[in-house]
This record gives sequence, structure tokens and C-alpha cells, in this order.
Amino acid sequence: MSFDVLLISPSFPADNGHFTKALHELAGVRVLGVGDQPRAAMPDDVAAAVDEYLQVPDLWNEDDTVDRVRDWLHGLGIGPDKVECLWEPGVVLAARMREAFGVPGLSVAQAHAFRDKELMKTRLDAAGIRTPHHYSATTSDEAREAAHKVGFPVIVKPVDGAGSADTYVVRSEDELESALGAVRHVGRISVEEFVEGEEFTYDAILSDGETLFENVAWYRPKPLVARQNPWISPQAVCLADIRQPDIAPGVELGRQVLRALGLRTGMAHMEWYRSEKNGGEAIFGEVGARAPGGRLSHGMNWSCDGNVFKLWAEALVHGRSDQSMQKRFNAALVFKRAVGGGTHVSRIEGLDAIMAEHGDKIPEVDQVQPGERRRARAQVETGRGRIGARPKDLNGAHELADRLGNEVKIVADA
Repeated sequence: MSFDVLLISPSFPADNGHFTKALHELAGVRVLGVGDQPRAAMPDDVAAAVDEYLQVPDLWNEDDTVDRVRDWLHGLGIGPDKVECLWEPGVVLAARMREAFGVPGLSVAQAHAFRDKELMKTRLDAAGIRTPHHYSATTSDEAREAAHKVGFPVIVKPVDGAGSADTYVVRSEDELESALGAVRHVGRISVEEFVEGEEFTYDAILSDGETLFENVAWYRPKPLVARQNPWISPQAVCLADIRQPDIAPGVELGRQVLRALGLRTGMAHMEWYRSEKNGGEAIFGEVGARAPGGRLSHGMNWSCDGNVFKLWAEALVHGRSDQSMQKRFNAALVFKRAVGGGTHVSRIEGLDAIMAEHGDKIPEVDQVQPGERRRARAQVETGRGRIGARPKDLNGAHELADRLGNEVKIVADA
């Protein structure tokens, strides 16, 4: 008898394909894919891991999609055992399907709290968890009033966004007006306290309330700073020791957040701040009931010589894993952007010398190659503009990541 998993968007974003393949490789598992791209558009190895596939005309027309999936499953004679989506926009859709098909997991009410940042923080406030001071706004006047209540500097961002898209640091009235103009297309925004300090992640894989794996990554610099300064090569460093005194409070914060929002099985990606004030207080940022973006899952793998894609699949299907996920390395992802005014890459500078010296500590180099068209700035974090590094000590990881960031140049002058 098969274990049937209905998986929304099995091949997009790119890392979803790794989770899909890991699920398919488990004995007795049947992967039922639903998406709005043709099966032929999937990479061959991902398409081969999807046993049945339904292409829908508009994945985000939730009523229509649920109806189409219901009819499709009825025709197949299948009732899914699990419904999952590892992509932020599909978290509520997955919850709707669970309720429609009587499948356990995150409910619609719980899923909304992972998508609506204002609702998310309100629920965490009620649980006594430290969040940035915050208000939601649907008009410019409401946003101005909220900014004055919080006090500059503030963050202005969509309540249902992902990453740092449409997110602005506002330090003055003039900057507020500029930000409000930039987010005019957003229906509802969050205006919240800007926390001065370092930014980290808390990532976890759970099964029925038991935590099977935890990770903390250090963003160097904050994603918002990197987005606003395109010359920076941003880094994410998955830490080997998450029990150290300045990190442990963030780990405990992450555990409290997931308990308060009701996630018991699946993967979570949270961002938090270590404040420069109050002795390094850990302050919540936001959380998603899904896998991280920016290829961070690969950094987790390098940090422990494990496989988080397989671990997620095992947690979902078996509720346990025999993998050793012990952290051994500080694993850095360094994202590169092309420099120069050309449309095509002509050469890569500085990499050969670093590889000759530290090649044994660099598990992956995935760069745009000479002769290829340079990638748009928005594609870099999910494209091939990244290099991995994993020394065992944290200072070594920072030094090597900084060298990769500063010395390696992808030159596009052709």
C-alpha cells in the first residue's frame, strides 16, 4: 500500500525539486504533483520523481484549484495521506486542501498566521514573545500614523511578503513618503520597529512536535542592506555551534514561536535579530512554514554532511530518521553579482588563487561562466551565482567567505 503525498509546486522554486526527489526515493511513497507549469518544463530528474501530475490554469485561484484537484484525485481513486507545499505563496492553499480532503497538518487558520505578518506578530504578542513594535496600514495616512507611534527608524513592508522584497528602512518623514510611493501597489503593509543589530535565521524540521534538526544561519550583512547595495556579495553562514551564549536565545525563541503558531510537522524558516541593546536580546523578525530560500538548505547540508531534503521527507512519512545531522562545519554561502556594463560574462577573476589555497574547504562553485549572459540582479540568489565554503572554525569561515566576496569578480564587459 502506497503513502500518497500531494505536493504543490514540486519543481519551483529550484530547491523544491530536491525535496520532491527525496520524497520519491522513500520506499512506498507516491508523489502527486500539482502546479501551473507544464510537466515538460520540469527538470528531467524532478519530472521522473512525480508519479502523477495535474497542471492547473491558475494555481492561486484557490477555489478552482481545490475543485480541480478534488476531481482529479477522485478519478485516480486516491485519497492523499499528506498535503505539503514548501513555497511561501502556497502555504494557505496547502492548508485549504488538507481541510478539503481530511488530511492532518497545519490548518487554514494556522496557515494564515504564517502568511500575514501582522496577524503573526499579534498572535506571538499574545503568547508573550518579543516582537518588534508594529502596526498594519491600508492607507498612507494610516502608515504615517503608525510610523509616528513606533518612532523612526521603522521598517515598511508587505504583510504577506517573502524575503526583503518591497521592504524599506525609513528614518525620516521624507524617506517615509518615498517608501509609501514605492509600495503603492501593495494592498496592506506593516509598519514596525527597526531593530539595530545582527540578523540570523532559525530553521527547523519537525515531526509530530518533535524537533529533528535545527539550524542557525548568520546573514552578513542583513539581507535588506545587501539588497540596497548591489556591490556587496551577501553571505549566509550556517553555524556549527548553535548553543553558544549569543545564539542560544534565538534558538529558544524559534522553538517558542513554532509552538505558539502550532507547527508540529514540516519545515520552518524564521528570521530573528540579536539586538545591540538590552544585552543582545533576541527579537523575532518573521517566520514561514516552509523551506528557506537562497539555497540555504545546501548550506545546512554542508554544515553537517547530512541531507535536509531527505530528512524532511523522512519526518513527513516516517516521523523519524536514522541520519546523523550533527553539526561539524561553519558553512557559508557567498552570492556573487557580475560587475561591469556588458551583457555577457567575459572572465572570472580571483577564484583560481583561492581554490589553489583552500579548495578542500570549498564544496561548491556554481557561477555564471565566461560567454554566458549575465543574470539579472533579482535572479542571483536563486541562480548560479554562489560559492560555498566550510572551514570548521567560525573565524576561518568568515575570513574565507570575505575573501570570496571581495577578491572573486565576475566581470561582464562584453
